[in-house]
Amino acid sequence: MKKLNTSPLSGMQELLPTEQAVFDQLKNNISDVYHHYGFLNIETPIIERTDILLAKAGGDTEKQIYMVSKTDESADSADQALRFDHTVPLARYVVEHNNDLAFPFQVTQINRNFRGERAQRGRFREFYQCDADIIGREKLPIAYDAKVISCIYAALKTFNLPKMIIRISNRKVLAGFLSALNLTDKASDISGIIDHAEKVPAEKTRAALAELGLSNELVDKVCAFMFTKGSYDEVELRLRGILGDLTAVAEGLSELKEVTTVLEAEKTSNYIIDFMIIRGLDYYTGTVFETMLEDYREIGSIASGGRYENLASNFTDQKFPGVGGSIGLTRLFFILREYNLIDMSSANPVDYIIFPITPNEYEDAFELAAELRAKGKSVDVDLSDRKLGDKFNRAGKIADYAVVVGNDEVISQKYTAKDLKTGGTSELQL
Repeated sequence: MKKLNTSPLSGMQELLPTEQAVFDQLKNNISDVYHHYGFLNIETPIIERTDILLAKAGGDTEKQIYMVSKTDESADSADQALRFDHTVPLARYVVEHNNDLAFPFQVTQINRNFRGERAQRGRFREFYQCDADIIGREKLPIAYDAKVISCIYAALKTFNLPKMIIRISNRKVLAGFLSALNLTDKASDISGIIDHAEKVPAEKTRAALAELGLSNELVDKVCAFMFTKGSYDEVELRLRGILGDLTAVAEGLSELKEVTTVLEAEKTSNYIIDFMIIRGLDYYTGTVFETMLEDYREIGSIASGGRYENLASNFTDQKFPGVGGSIGLTRLFFILREYNLIDMSSANPVDYIIFPITPNEYEDAFELAAELRAKGKSVDVDLSDRKLGDKFNRAGKIADYAVVVGNDEVISQKYTAKDLKTGGTSELQL
């Protein structure tokens, strides 16, 4: 009989229980921070109507959508698809339920999404995203952009990562800059070149701009723009040196200044304005940001997001501007593990394993387990008839502590917990 292939599909994450425990701990930490920042949790369906997802997908994302069809239908006739992110389904959700929501609507979604990307190391087709969004009705003050950034940053801080830097920009600055140079008709191509500039040599970036028909002077100005970074005062001075008159970029600069002012007030100081940040998805209209590890830039962004003014325009005539950020937890977990930036022994699936020596100790073992569970501990009672050494070997792979319950313990009602990491023992305090 031919044996079936039991390995998971390419691009799908599958973890051992101890790894899953660490992953779940990180996910729960993020969820707790979002909750403490006042975000409400929802879940949208994994399967959405195809026209909903395609309304704002565009570009490569549209090619990566998983279509859903019944066995008696062709893929071409499918009118359903797996969601590729949380943001587009959120726009549909807000339109559908807007009469029952309190605005600004602060919402979090932590769940799986799906993209048919080419499977490669650190890139997954099924992945967890941890989103925090704020949606307004008709208007949403720019200050909320900073609130999302601060919340995402606070969630990442629970990972105990090396120094992080938040790179912030505003698409209106780029649009105004290109307008001032009469390059609006080339905005899409230039945006793509800027978006990839960090991944290629500078001369290749210059050559790509020249291929668009830009003169040497314009190439110099665009390159000067994209490499502009620093504090608000520094980038304003730099732009003034490139453009002279800042009228065309005034709106974007004003929004950047407000965002950074609020970040300072919230004591979120690890940020820099960086015009290299573009963000690829078409629905971003203003503030955009990416978070990186300062000493591990080759990893790329570990969290990102931005402002979107018109995401629901395909679903309603009402205006629901919003801002959101996302932590791609599956990819981030993979990277942190690869770089040994996360303690894989920091969480075990079980707190205590109890070993009753014989069936005579079952009742006391179960009572002890109940007391520990009442204190919020996870407890397993090992009822196997294996040797005690074998039981300890199993316990060491999944638990923090082991407790033996024998006749002496039943009589004395005193129990000793063995630390399965250090080997030390201590009296169990109930």
